[in-house]
Amino acid sequence: MMRTRFCELLGIEHPVALGGMASIPAPPLVAAVSEAGGLGNLGATSIKAADLPGHVAAIRERTDKPFGLNYLLFEMEEDRFEAALAAKPAVLSFAWPRRDQDLKACFGRARAAGAKVMLMVGRVDEARRGAEAGADIIVAQVTEGGGHVGWMASVALVPMVVDAVAPLPVLAAGGFADGRGLAAALALGAEGVLMGTRFLATEESSLHPNFKRAILESDGHDTDLTEIPDIAAGRVWPGAMARALRNRFIRRWAGREWELRLAQPEAAAALARARERGDAEEASLLIGQDAGLVRDIPPAGALVRRIVEEAEAALKGRLPRLAARASPAGRGS
Repeated sequence: MMRTRFCELLGIEHPVALGGMASIPAPPLVAAVSEAGGLGNLGATSIKAADLPGHVAAIRERTDKPFGLNYLLFEMEEDRFEAALAAKPAVLSFAWPRRDQDLKACFGRARAAGAKVMLMVGRVDEARRGAEAGADIIVAQVTEGGGHVGWMASVALVPMVVDAVAPLPVLAAGGFADGRGLAAALALGAEGVLMGTRFLATEESSLHPNFKRAILESDGHDTDLTEIPDIAAGRVWPGAMARALRNRFIRRWAGREWELRLAQPEAAAALARARERGDAEEASLLIGQDAGLVRDIPPAGALVRRIVEEAEAALKGRLPRLAARASPAGRGS
């Protein structure tokens, strides 16, 4: 069994976490990941305070394992934060704070409610800020992932964050989709991985079947970093652009962002209609470059176990053999 400090901190079996994707709140997916021994994480920013208990109950009906609630700090509303504290999840996960927000006070309230605090960052200075404010876990989010991401790639950012916040456990997020990715993250010093795109293409995901097929058909080269989805939605996201599938919607407005701002209300309505009917060419589909590694739509629990088995095979098999060949004894044999 592969157990890291991340696992020990939360009392879970596997160093695999579900990204808290606000666009598809899916209690069955959260519960399936947790029940399989990972950390399920519910994207809760868009869930009204009055509705949160129902979502949490739906998770707890399916599992008694630890899970998290994820919030975007720049959109955090007090009543929703109070509802999150009252729900008493094992983890309160946060991302994208404004520079003027008091993280120490926020994290202190979360820890007083009995939750571990996880903060996603895309920069080393943001990681240090989170550690100083009292975060228990830092997530180093890299640019390969889907949705709103930073600008640095995994091989550089993950070890930089690990060094900056040691001894806090760090998860690597963005571009990880299989056991090879988990093994690589561990080699970079992370204590596990957080995955979004890979879990979108699972049986329990509430993503439209057409969008799941679009992930399977992606070769990983067909995504762009762009502001177009946020402009169309009338949303300002601090410090990030979105990685999205380069479909007809994105191609139509690329280079014409100024015009999209003028047409924003109509564009937002068109996006909503496209999402409802499952139109993968006209909707905004935020997926990562790791879509090129997604080739099936398995149950989420089976996926967690498969990722861990693949990582263990890499760490116990191929990598030790390579190390043996590089040693003096190996070269002389």
